[in-house]
Amino acid sequence: MIEAVIFDMDGLLIDSEPLWHEAEIIAFKKVNIDLTRQDCLETTGMRVDEVVDYRYRRHPWEGAGKKEIAEDILDNVIRLIREKGELKDGAKQAIRFVQQLNVKVALASSSAYSVIRAVLDKFDLTPVFSVIHSAQEEPRGKPHPGVYLTACQKLNTDPEACVAIEDSLAGVIAAKAAKMICIAVPEAAWRNDRRFVLADLQLTSLEELNEAAWEKISSL
Repeated sequence: MIEAVIFDMDGLLIDSEPLWHEAEIIAFKKVNIDLTRQDCLETTGMRVDEVVDYRYRRHPWEGAGKKEIAEDILDNVIRLIREKGELKDGAKQAIRFVQQLNVKVALASSSAYSVIRAVLDKFDLTPVFSVIHSAQEEPRGKPHPGVYLTACQKLNTDPEACVAIEDSLAGVIAAKAAKMICIAVPEAAWRNDRRFVLADLQLTSLEELNEAAWEKISSL
């Protein structure tokens, strides 16, 4: 029996991936790394410190420290969220649908709490979630399952009785490693990636999270 639903945030509830890309491009230019938006797709789903480590391993730089670049990215993305952040199609509809299922509702994100707060405050979503957990508190981010396992602990719910809703491959891997049911809602650019077969159900939009979809995962 499903007892809880745990939402990812970036790229799932809010159309923030383009904002993250813009924030990263601005910050890494400071250390003479010119990224394209295509380059930024390589780190989708990672924590900001892991993104910075990833870039440093490939293009070590002098001057600004990794922590400074990470803080720049966070400052940039929070500003961009406040200026032009928008919810994904079907986000509010999906939240309302889950709320009427009589299950616990939580959020588990790779983003820092400062970014999570910016999103939830902008769209007045804080009251929706009984648990809000960031991979910022974990030794490792997604695709490691830690963020989901801790969220389940905070919910006092067995992972096998939880559904994770994710948009990234890293998030799907994390959810399945935690032994959770997983619904994937990948961006259009990733929908043909066969690795998403790891998910128990794949949707093209949160607008498709309805009774029929719920019946499919409830029968697993």
